[in-house]
Amino acid sequence: MTNTLVIVAHPRLAEGSRINKKLVEAVASIEGVTVRDLYRTYPDERIDPEAEQRLLEAHERIVLQFPFWWYSSPHLLKKWTDEVLTYGWAYGPGGDKLRGKSLGLAVSTGGAESAFQAGGYNQYTMSELTRPFQATASLVGMTFRPIFSVHGSMLCDDETLSRRAAEYAAYVTAERETAIHA
Repeated sequence: MTNTLVIVAHPRLAEGSRINKKLVEAVASIEGVTVRDLYRTYPDERIDPEAEQRLLEAHERIVLQFPFWWYSSPHLLKKWTDEVLTYGWAYGPGGDKLRGKSLGLAVSTGGAESAFQAGGYNQYTMSELTRPFQATASLVGMTFRPIFSVHGSMLCDDETLSRRAAEYAAYVTAERETAIHA
């Protein structure tokens, strides 16, 4: 089984996120999966880059889980990326610590899936809107996995949410990697 680190970035996970909370619950007790809640770990937003780098080094697969806000992630995940994926560690001369690992995204949206299609409400596909994450994976030598998304989170009924949570657990633990080439 592939060792997987799920990095969750939701500022109100416990009290304000039915979707992301259910996704975390679906994977938290799976052997070989480590869940890291950035907002709980760093309530003061003072990230420990070395601790985060050690976690990344200890896992073969990384999944970034977050609500899709303003076509990006919550700010602490961006700050985490800036402070943890450093020159000489993640990229540049000697920066090969993530090479050969895989990166996946688990994204929740308020909008319907049809809103994230070419010509839809947001004009672009989720793959197009997440290009910066794909480019980051490429820069650091990671394989970028297909995106796992839960759309229409405000209207998602309990049955659908339970099904999607089970699908997320399968996504996180899947042995076979399928790359997306940006």
